Amino acid sequence: MSSSVKRTYSTRTLRQTIPSSPVSELTSSPPTKRKRPLIEQLSFENTPKKRHLSFPSGASSSSASAKSKSSKQSKQKQSQLTQLHFTLESSTLRTCPLCDLSYTKGAPDDELLHRSHCARVQRGLEWGREEEKEFKKADVEELESGVKLSNGSKGRIISFRADVGGKIGSKLSILLNTINLSLSSPALSPSILQSSKVYLFLLPSNLSSSTSKREKIIGCVIAQRISTAMEIAPSPSSTQSSLTTSTSPSPSFNSPSSESESTSEPSLPSLIPVDPSTGLYIHPTPLPTPMGIPRLFVSTTHRRQGIATRLLTAASQNFILGCPLDPKKGQVAFSQPTGLGKKVLEAWGGGGVRIYQE
Repeated sequence: MSSSVKRTYSTRTLRQTIPSSPVSELTSSPPTKRKRPLIEQLSFENTPKKRHLSFPSGASSSSASAKSKSSKQSKQKQSQLTQLHFTLESSTLRTCPLCDLSYTKGAPDDELLHRSHCARVQRGLEWGREEEKEFKKADVEELESGVKLSNGSKGRIISFRADVGGKIGSKLSILLNTINLSLSSPALSPSILQSSKVYLFLLPSNLSSSTSKREKIIGCVIAQRISTAMEIAPSPSSTQSSLTTSTSPSPSFNSPSSESESTSEPSLPSLIPVDPSTGLYIHPTPLPTPMGIPRLFVSTTHRRQGIATRLLTAASQNFILGCPLDPKKGQVAFSQPTGLGKKVLEAWGGGGVRIYQE
């Protein structure tokens, strides 16, 4: 019996597989594909693509010119600067010698206020056709016409209530603001305006023609109904000088009677000072007085022509219907007059005008 030979894997020879077609050098095994990481895929997909817009040559030149114009305008805006200076030595507060108004030089609002106020104080306010149309509505009364002044010009005096409305009321409010600003006085309360009358002196304007009649308000007096006022007293310096001159001491020596007389000085009544700089004092005892003058104003270019005297006379004769008042008898009073106001009340009232508190 023939023995069968068993072959194991180790004894087996490796068979080489021979391709059917000859191997070409040009062909190579395909490369193995690798997947991209997830981070690279997300970053690639999320990044926006830049689009380049193509413009024609004309559009590009116009855009360039617009950019150049805008850059020039921005440069011009930046170049328009304001130079500021520190004035440490000199003050910017100025006082006008014409209207006596203090304002800040360099401040636009203050300079505009000063120009308008100075023009009104010097030349007055305009009174035109719009105010004339409301004469009957506002119950305006013409007291005198053809009033001749010292320079030869002629005007008229009108009167109406101080709480009037409309065009005349707005014109009066501007006038009162100008007067209060020039006198440094507070505004009149509505209760005072309800018991007051306004007296205006109107003068024809030089620029007015025959067709358009325009006038100027060059004087104003506000008359108020009051109950009591105080009498003006002479200044203490004048009374003391008069008393010292009238009482001459006797030349006796070592006499007790003379010593007692020299020590006892005459007692003066207590006076209320109104304006010590001008020597204006009043007695504290109130006296019955029917009319008071809280405001008196005349434009600077028309002063010393008798306008204030004319207005005060018209107010005293027409304030109470059928009862003219006499300032020399103490029937008219002023409210804290200035230096110029004191001269007016002394010249017009003859020493009988009194002082009252608003």
